Amino acid sequence: MKLTLGPILFYWTRQQIMDFYANVASEPLDVIYIGETVCSKRRALSLDDWLELARDLRSESGAQVVISGLALIEAASELSGLRRLCDNGDIMVEANDMAAVHYLTSKGVEFVGGSSLNLYNALALQQLTEQGMVRWVPPVECSGELIRAVMHQAAEEGFTLPEIEVFAWGHLPLAYSARCFTARAENRPKDDCGFICQEYPDGLPMTSQEDQALFTLNGIQTMSAGVSNLLAEYPRMRDMGIDALRISPASNGTLEIIRTFDQVRRGAQPPLAIDGCNGYWYGEPGMLRVEEAGLC
Repeated sequence: MKLTLGPILFYWTRQQIMDFYANVASEPLDVIYIGETVCSKRRALSLDDWLELARDLRSESGAQVVISGLALIEAASELSGLRRLCDNGDIMVEANDMAAVHYLTSKGVEFVGGSSLNLYNALALQQLTEQGMVRWVPPVECSGELIRAVMHQAAEEGFTLPEIEVFAWGHLPLAYSARCFTARAENRPKDDCGFICQEYPDGLPMTSQEDQALFTLNGIQTMSAGVSNLLAEYPRMRDMGIDALRISPASNGTLEIIRTFDQVRRGAQPPLAIDGCNGYWYGEPGMLRVEEAGLC
């Protein structure tokens, strides 16, 4: 099973980004995703910088490098930037919006279908696979049973599925909005946010009035409060035929997470229970850890 590193979802400084990828270049990764998926105002690196970084990583790591596009297009300038990204002619693109799918299919190039595309059945997957989608990242709320049903439906219909890559570790990206919730929390307008996101390299925790952790705010993106962790599900995912597991970068500890997942795929015993949440995988509320809830 392949091990992949998703794009950085938070707003880090240029130096943090460059240092992070210098460190992960030697890690046992098969695919490395880079690029900005959340907010076009985050310009620590330009598109040319990202493409140069992609080529350097490809050379240094030996991994496939994919550049990811925005998940929410709100302006003509963002559409123009997306078109430039899709026209790069060298680095594979992860499409996180149907506009990217349109550009990429019109050019006849292969692409990755990101989790924000909302693809839930084999018929939709078959249509995009015929148009060049070579890997599918299911929406993060998909259960193992739903993915298994999609695979069964494809087998019954005689469809060839793309590779299936499951979001296996990290804060789950749940929703996107035209509003910037991090700026709002700091009483700043979105158009004059002062790039306050950089003050929260792992997002801004949001709690209930009872002080229960509910969400993580990351600019226009709302994420899970807890870290989703599917390491304990490795044997079942392998037996299902899942092709790849994605680790989402955090400001600390990512290298250790990569190595732990790699040890399990090389034969180490997976944990019986995990730190974090895994409810969605079992068709339960995502914030649950089903071992604690007695649901597995």
